[in-house]
Amino acid sequence: MNMNKLRRNGELKNIEAAPEEKQYLTFTLNQELFAVVIHSIKEIIEYPGVTEVPLMPRFMHGVINMRGAVIPVIDLAIRFGKESSHLGRRSCVVILEVFFADEYHEMGILVDAVNEVLEIPAHQIESPPEFGAKIRSEFIAGIGKINEKFVIILDVNHVLSLGEMSSMVIDEINFNHPALSAPQNAE
Repeated sequence: MNMNKLRRNGELKNIEAAPEEKQYLTFTLNQELFAVVIHSIKEIIEYPGVTEVPLMPRFMHGVINMRGAVIPVIDLAIRFGKESSHLGRRSCVVILEVFFADEYHEMGILVDAVNEVLEIPAHQIESPPEFGAKIRSEFIAGIGKINEKFVIILDVNHVLSLGEMSSMVIDEINFNHPALSAPQNAE
């Protein structure tokens, strides 16, 4: 689902609004409601199937080809320490721009379903809990209240930290395939 196409169809209103208006894309994952700030979203696509990459941690669902660019797709459920996402007819990949090492990188997250774009006023957003959350507290930018429901607002740059995920890939290779990481003796 292309964001520009949604704008033309009138499904997204005021998408170019000032950041203080706090617009979020909401989605479900394992029957829980999550949100990401709209300005970090590049595109939403139906689940296209992925190419698996060997020697990757479980949360790395695979890669997709998007107009000639290789985009990694993260299974957000596994990243949060849960069981793998169950693919269904509403499964989507949300393409996000993540800032790392002074540049933006595109990454996809696998979600069960995309819901809607909402404006959540600042006074309806609480600070992330110090403990008791089902996911790591640094992944949470805040907890929004919408019609007596809670939505977990994700901090995209922490959830998709390229530095942390890169070190996890290296750890996975070192742990499961020590011969690949051992220095080779020159003969």
